[in-house]
Amino acid sequence: MADLVVIVPSRGRPGSVDQLVAAFEETCAAATRLLFALDLDDPTRPEYEDAIVAAKPERVRLEYAAFYTTSMVGALNAAVEFIKFREPKAIGFMGDDHRPRTKGWDAAYLEALAARPGLVYGNDLVQGESLPTQVAMSADLVRALGHMAPPTLTHLYVDNYWLALGQAADCITYLPDVVVEHLHPSAGTAPVDDGYLRVNSMAMFSRDETAMTKYWETCSARDIAAARSVAMVRG
Repeated sequence: MADLVVIVPSRGRPGSVDQLVAAFEETCAAATRLLFALDLDDPTRPEYEDAIVAAKPERVRLEYAAFYTTSMVGALNAAVEFIKFREPKAIGFMGDDHRPRTKGWDAAYLEALAARPGLVYGNDLVQGESLPTQVAMSADLVRALGHMAPPTLTHLYVDNYWLALGQAADCITYLPDVVVEHLHPSAGTAPVDDGYLRVNSMAMFSRDETAMTKYWETCSARDIAAARSVAMVRG
């Protein structure tokens, strides 16, 4: 049983498997599982499966699951349902363009959540403290919310939701010395590929901004109460 399960929704980037496995092998210090959440209709899914089967990590548990989903958020929440009966201590999210750089980052996340249940994130070298582009959450919080990200979102504004929830419930921790790098075109560390263009269109920004505003107006009180209850019970 893993203490931390990190879900990586991914589509069209099977090369990320080897890169993330190598980064996890180099840096993980806890009982951590890396779970790729794939789309059943992804033409590159066989390449993911081949890469995952071929990888032989010694320290990190590696697996994948494929779902009938149409978005990153859909894959993320489907993966949460897939693992919820395993009862990990924490559930994490990374994009397929994140790379943990600090040795023991996973143990640091677990320690932070044990001390202050809720959410924890590190320095992605792009947004830093301003946005949790990668995150780990107390599993009890995920269960209390019924999701890891608002299901009305598609891809964007998920990190805005995590930050707003954590700040409103006073249950979020930022670890500036823990680096989980976000390889991103804006930082000159990743190319602009088809996947980036697909999820960063103006239409996607407009759609998810509207969805986030509506969700927060209607559901924030419930989610904040759930987060506070977890912090009170575990704190």
